[in-house]
Amino acid sequence: MELEHLTPSREHDAPIYLQLYRRYREAIASGKLSPGDRVPSVRSLASELNLARGTVEVAYQMLVSEGYFTTRGTSGTVVSPHLDGLPEPGQAASFAPAQSPASSLSNSAREVLPFQLGLPALDAFPRKAWVRLTGRRLRTLDTAAMTYPDEAGYEPLRRAIATYLGISRGIACSHEQVFVTAGYRGALELVCRALLQPGDLGWYEEPGYLLARQFLQQAGMRLEPVPVDEDGLNVASAQQRAADARFAVVTPTHQSPTGVALSLPRRLELLDWASRRSAWIIEDDYDSEFRYHGRPLPALKSLDRDGRVLYTGTFSKVLFPGLRLAYLVVPASQVATFNAAAHQYPSAGSILSQAMVADFMEQGHFTRHLRKMRALYAQRHQFLIDALSGAMGQRLYVSPQAGGIHVLAYLNGRNDDQALAKAARGNGLAVHALNDWRMHSAGQGGLLMGFANFKTAEETAISVRQLETLFSR
Repeated sequence: MELEHLTPSREHDAPIYLQLYRRYREAIASGKLSPGDRVPSVRSLASELNLARGTVEVAYQMLVSEGYFTTRGTSGTVVSPHLDGLPEPGQAASFAPAQSPASSLSNSAREVLPFQLGLPALDAFPRKAWVRLTGRRLRTLDTAAMTYPDEAGYEPLRRAIATYLGISRGIACSHEQVFVTAGYRGALELVCRALLQPGDLGWYEEPGYLLARQFLQQAGMRLEPVPVDEDGLNVASAQQRAADARFAVVTPTHQSPTGVALSLPRRLELLDWASRRSAWIIEDDYDSEFRYHGRPLPALKSLDRDGRVLYTGTFSKVLFPGLRLAYLVVPASQVATFNAAAHQYPSAGSILSQAMVADFMEQGHFTRHLRKMRALYAQRHQFLIDALSGAMGQRLYVSPQAGGIHVLAYLNGRNDDQALAKAARGNGLAVHALNDWRMHSAGQGGLLMGFANFKTAEETAISVRQLETLFSR
């Protein structure tokens, strides 16, 4: 492909990285680039087009995250061989990439799929109590609930969140520091608007949460993958790779997806780096409530003395994702900055749903529900462990985890986890490949499997046997 077809225009309204991204997509759609074709390295293309290396890197990361490009380590980057709907060379046609694994994380189908990740046990949600609270709230609907909502969120809910975090997570904060957002991605967008700029460099766990990576790349952030080991994010490695990063995104209590906890020395090292570099730490505490052995680990935010940690939590995992409610706790010094950003950003929406969650928390239902779910998930976790051991004990090694609502099973042997996961999704099993959660070079293969909605050991065993048949194909 000729480089002039890629050269962006500085007079165009769209950012340079977005123009480059679109021109590669058009080249693939028109047949100028075919599956398997190698593309220039970030460094060489930046040099040829006289662009900043970071600009090209953002475009490439977006193309990789959406399935258009595949990285092959030292062999370079190629157009993905697994694109569906590619036209014949030279023939213009409509184009659609293969379904991204991220799409099954936000599955909009009405049914709950076996092994679906990120979905709490919907059968165990206290519907009667919720409906009763809803009816009461609707009967007492006041004028305040009918006006424009506060961009920072419904104040009684913000107060309830601040109280809950102080008791359960060791986070001392006022309700003014709490911002209610439209899901975790809403929290990330608010952080980006308030503190970051497109092109900013950040540390990202490798492997790490797929949807967060996808969002940040589409927001124009550059991400440096940092390896995760048995002690969590390797902070020393991160500083060697990108000491000048502006932010770090971490899941310290229950790393997503490996399940390890960030050790205390690493936590202190991370906080020290952020303080010295005036960098920001985005702490995603997505399911710390579900720990089967002992009390939940303290939040990284509880150790923050210099106001560098932005703490995020969500009601999607503890109540139900249909609420689309999450929250962000910011340092006291940044409240005014975030209030200003929130006024330029769509709020979390209806006061009614926020008021219902506030009532649910204030009347004690929330605490009782969490206590019940810890016991239930411990049982359902064991259902899946037993079924995997019985059917595929020689093929899989299940990583021990102290909590969460998914299992990571490493593959023994040379099985391709991405091919297995794709075949599983084709058979209605919402399994994820561990390598899909890595940004660059592939590592040991593994399968990520949710278990929250398996009601019985028998139901779990049936789905595991369906999965087992794919190994022999």
